[in-house]
Amino acid sequence: MDSPDADGLLAEQLLRLTRRVHRIQKHHLETRRLGITPAQSRLLRTLAHYGSPPRMADLAERLEVVPRAVTTLVDALEASGKVRRVPDPTNRRVIRIELTEDGGRALRELHSAHRAAAEDILAPLTDEQRAVLGGLLDTLVDGTSVPADGTSVPADSASVPAGGADAARGPGRDC
Repeated sequence: MDSPDADGLLAEQLLRLTRRVHRIQKHHLETRRLGITPAQSRLLRTLAHYGSPPRMADLAERLEVVPRAVTTLVDALEASGKVRRVPDPTNRRVIRIELTEDGGRALRELHSAHRAAAEDILAPLTDEQRAVLGGLLDTLVDGTSVPADGTSVPADSASVPAGGADAARGPGRDC
């Protein structure tokens, strides 16, 4: 697969798969009538990874978006009762974002919707194909290579911190 044409085809397949995944996830979200957009879903999932309520700037960094985009998402989620703004206990100028009980329920529904979407997407694959796909996706996401013995090693060990690829991504990066 070294030729540019093969790489171009592979890139197109990945883009088509990404669009299909988004369509299926959106369908599962809509059928559950949560009134949550995919972007709001991502923010809720990211928020759940924090041990304590984060600042909006922290969410923006984790989501890799501009802070204004987070403000818009939080406004909508706050209006629907899924999150609330709370003052920072140590700095009254700082506002943190906290998941509400309704937000927690929505998060459980989102998890269920994403699981159903994954089942739809992976349905045509055998268990062996799923295992191979999982290894390939790990390689692409983590930047690791998988030698013939099945162990995983960093593709560029200088770029992976002591905690491994998960530490480099940080909590919530997989959302």
